[in-house]
Amino acid sequence: MQSTAVSKRNILAAVIGNALEWYDFLVFAFMTPIVAKLFFPSNPNDPSDDLNRILMTTAVFGVGFFMRPVGGILLGLYGDRKGRKAAMVMVTGIMAVAIALITFAPTYQGVGIWAPIFIVLARLLQGFAAGGEFGTSTALLIELAPKGKRGFYGSWQMTGQMAALLIGAAVGTLITDFFTQEQLMSWAWRIPFAVGLLIVPVAIYIRRHVEEPETFVKMQAAQKAGTVKQVGVLEMLRTHARETLVGMGLVVTATVSIYITFTYLVTYSTVTLKLPLHDTFMVQMAGAALMVVLMPFMGAWSDRVGRRPLMIGSLLGYLVVLYPLYAWLTDGPSIAKLMTVQVVVCLFVSVFFGVFSTVMAELFPANVRSVGMSMAYNIAVMVFGGFAQFIVTWLIKTTGSTMSPAFYVMFGVTLGLIAAFFIRERAHDDDLDGEMV
Repeated sequence: MQSTAVSKRNILAAVIGNALEWYDFLVFAFMTPIVAKLFFPSNPNDPSDDLNRILMTTAVFGVGFFMRPVGGILLGLYGDRKGRKAAMVMVTGIMAVAIALITFAPTYQGVGIWAPIFIVLARLLQGFAAGGEFGTSTALLIELAPKGKRGFYGSWQMTGQMAALLIGAAVGTLITDFFTQEQLMSWAWRIPFAVGLLIVPVAIYIRRHVEEPETFVKMQAAQKAGTVKQVGVLEMLRTHARETLVGMGLVVTATVSIYITFTYLVTYSTVTLKLPLHDTFMVQMAGAALMVVLMPFMGAWSDRVGRRPLMIGSLLGYLVVLYPLYAWLTDGPSIAKLMTVQVVVCLFVSVFFGVFSTVMAELFPANVRSVGMSMAYNIAVMVFGGFAQFIVTWLIKTTGSTMSPAFYVMFGVTLGLIAAFFIRERAHDDDLDGEMV
């Protein structure tokens, strides 16, 4: 009984830390319309054209993703060798520096070109830290899971991310409610970032008290005894190429969903569809809240019926509904339509996200789990997620089509669906680490 209680506390600590990390990373995406006006120059030919600023801001958002594979490799290797806890504490410390840079950054009006330089540096640090987050925290969750509950425990990884999405949207809603537009542009925009900065000490404290999983402890002992070897990145890619490619395909779906269907929603709805900022944040909150509730149930369901059928079924449904939903929305934009679209999409995505992290962890054995997931996750995120918002904004501006976000997401979901057919079902496999060499 005591062991179970301790295990649950460790899971809670990992999820809270993960949610705090992703809150800081995602809030930048939420604040894009405001950050664009404060840190970047307008179109000299048309000062009222906000798309020019949005393009530059989303480009800077994407710059951080170049550091994600680097952070994923270095922090993933560190997590596989020194421990999941040590890597997660380091991730949080690096993220703290990045948040501080954004929180106290001077604006373009005050220091000119130095303003976007501050933001770029902060995004590079955020990207490096976030690169090591998914692999290490997911490995911890899966390795702490009791027999027959990996799906349920793994679902809390993405639940933590959606909780961060919900908190970020809630903070965005509150500041638009309590402050005037002048106050928001003057100083209140810093509040969401400051909130992340204030809770960093809590995140570090929580993560320092996480216990290392028994699986990792045994793996370390086996490495010292010489029965299991430490594996570098190139060796991991050679021996687990199939798993890495399958993982990358699944991550493409996850990343276009997070960075277009969810975080880009605020920019798309306010700038392109001309819907109210406050109401858009409310839609964002409703979708995130629905997913936070549903995903643990989907993870638990996968422990019974398997990961593969849930993943394939959810992606097929997701792909089928996207075009008609967005065509209906753009034909006559309204908050009621936006809410309907978001709720329907979230139903399918909650099934996919509920099993996603567990499937990713089950692709790799313990001695390469952290770095393997980090590589698959961050390369795909860098290519398809980092500049997703920039690409979609550019497509909208170039083609004039407000359907561009739907087409981009459909492309990503198709790649994920193809990868899902190559998943090996491991829901009822008690030994994930027998293949360690």
